[in-house]
Amino acid sequence: MDNKTFAKQLEYRTRQFGISIIKLSTTPPNTIESNVIRNQITKSGTSVGANYREANRSRSKRDFKNKIKISESEASETQYWLEIINDMNWIEKDRLNSINNEAKELLALFTAISNKL
Repeated sequence: MDNKTFAKQLEYRTRQFGISIIKLSTTPPNTIESNVIRNQITKSGTSVGANYREANRSRSKRDFKNKIKISESEASETQYWLEIINDMNWIEKDRLNSINNEAKELLALFTAISNKL
């Protein structure tokens, strides 16, 4: 697979991840505490793909690396919020595991891309 095809597929994948995070964020109970987590996970989960998309439109290699590092950081933060949601038992384990596995895979991908630069 060439770089352009890979980039297009990863953009699609991160967009789908953002959508799954938005859908997941509607599930926790409607409390002040869960609203804080809901906002945090929605911001970090959608930021993964937004920053990756920006990386693909970067003006320099340095700009590309910076955006990739942000995507990596946002994927890691999303995992953190997923762990909190899991510990609070707000969402079914099977549903959470699926999204958490995707977060782990995206984090691994962005870490690998970043390490290559």
